[in-house]
Amino acid sequence: MSIGTKLAWDDTVLPFQLDRSDMRGRVARLDGVLSGVLKQHDYPAPVEALVAEMALLTALIGQTIKLRWKLSLQVQTKGAVRMIATDYFGPDAEGQPARIRAYASFDEDRISDAPAFEQLGEGYFAILIDQGEGMTPYQGITPIAGGSLSDCAAAYFAQSEQLPTTFALSYGRSTEPDVAEHWRAGGIMLQHMPKASPFATDGGSGEAGLLQAEDLVEGEAEENWTRVNLHLGTVEELELIGPTVSPDELLVRLFHEETPRVFDAQPVRFGCTCSEDRVRQSLSIYSARDIEKMTTEDGRVTADCQFCGAHYDLDPSSVGFEAQDGDG
Repeated sequence: MSIGTKLAWDDTVLPFQLDRSDMRGRVARLDGVLSGVLKQHDYPAPVEALVAEMALLTALIGQTIKLRWKLSLQVQTKGAVRMIATDYFGPDAEGQPARIRAYASFDEDRISDAPAFEQLGEGYFAILIDQGEGMTPYQGITPIAGGSLSDCAAAYFAQSEQLPTTFALSYGRSTEPDVAEHWRAGGIMLQHMPKASPFATDGGSGEAGLLQAEDLVEGEAEENWTRVNLHLGTVEELELIGPTVSPDELLVRLFHEETPRVFDAQPVRFGCTCSEDRVRQSLSIYSARDIEKMTTEDGRVTADCQFCGAHYDLDPSSVGFEAQDGDG
């Protein structure tokens, strides 16, 4: 089977539990999702790699949220890559796919040949959860640290959630003969079972000093954590993203001694929530005089979605609160 063939486990997140060691995790495989995210922009290679890693982390972390919730990951830095933003929209109903979107903002003249993570510089990594109308959004942040975005995510969970967490990720361009070049990504997230449900804390600002996963376990739990991470450390890149090993087969290869148990896989798709109605709503706070300042030389009001590339072209007389009060 060629890598270009659509596999049953592409664009899915498989949750699992290791009963012997009291741990849980997810295995994610992304293909079409990354294509949908990255084809919207002509990113330099280091920026593509960072966006791919963030999208993969978003899929792994997002699988835990409830139906119709929204999870966002954000990176803000003083480096060449100023911002990376991703959103995970929980399924509307059981069995429906979740949706992921992502984009990055960067200074092209500052992008260097250095490794992707070094393009970030000083900044912070944030996780936000929107539980819907009438609910207070949850937010937690941690400084940019370590050698990868997955290190930042692990530090966040250790610090703000007190959950030992580790990741093994692989992502990159597939350039197989006779197959169009495309991105693939795969990863595993491991987490010690929490004493309370996930994201049930009051949130954390990440200002009390960085914690590591090892700081949160002791005794038998520490032995289990060390053993399972040794198993995870043996995973190969092709096992994470290749076409021959399914996620459940990979779990047996890595953790057969830990009694792995899998649950229903969550399908994920590239998807955006932008629409003309949302653009009009965002412009509804402006007066006709304000709208006039936004009007192009061609006499139109335009807007572009950074996530999906959609272009909106509107009649200025039809937007703004004065238009809505009148003819609308």
